[in-house]
Amino acid sequence: MARQAGPITLDSVAAYDRIAPVFANLAEQRKAYLDSVDRIVIDEISPGSRSLLDVGAGDGTRARRIAQSRSISELTLLEPSVAMQRSGAVDAGSVGISARTMRAQDLHLLQAEFEVITCLWNVLGHIPEPADRVEVLRQFARLLTPGGKIFVDVNHRYNTRHYGLLPTAARILHDRLFQREKNGDVVVSWDVGGMCCTTTGHVFTDHEVRRLCRSAGLNIEKTFVVDYATGQLRRWTFEGHLLYMLRRPN
Repeated sequence: MARQAGPITLDSVAAYDRIAPVFANLAEQRKAYLDSVDRIVIDEISPGSRSLLDVGAGDGTRARRIAQSRSISELTLLEPSVAMQRSGAVDAGSVGISARTMRAQDLHLLQAEFEVITCLWNVLGHIPEPADRVEVLRQFARLLTPGGKIFVDVNHRYNTRHYGLLPTAARILHDRLFQREKNGDVVVSWDVGGMCCTTTGHVFTDHEVRRLCRSAGLNIEKTFVVDYATGQLRRWTFEGHLLYMLRRPN
């Protein structure tokens, strides 16, 4: 009897095409965390901001909520998965909203300026190569207006509350013995109607994000530690995932 093949590891865009029908349910499971990140972003956006670019916008629901909360009139949604765009409640034809079917790695093709740029729920971790992550951050800096703000949150590799104390300790030891960029590469799986959908991703350390930002010429102005289960703000980095507010140097 032939052995059943295991799940195929999909490109991230193909994976999000596959999970589009259940994406709202997946987001609901992390509602406390996502809502907390959104509230922080809303609170930190400068009054009078008029334009927002959301990179890896998914179904667009979060970006629209953030824009509406700050009366931002120009919203650009960057999402490479057409299925994710179609699954959303956002009408890309609405006044002030535009959607672009584009990967973050293609941001060099975009010619515009934005006062706010968001890249949320570990979208940066779906960019496979470290050099491409730096380049995406450089493009954020290029597209940002003077005085504008960038918000990026990542899955924290040393989040003991989420991953557990012993697995995190093992990760720290492994990282110290074998210092490689690929240490943070992980396999991500979702259950979609009883079928396993698998892709690859990357989980970060705070030190790694700081190095990426330095290479991209961005300053980290604030760091927030957000509990992935409850959305509570935590004091220590090992207690949650990490949200960064970035700006260009003056």
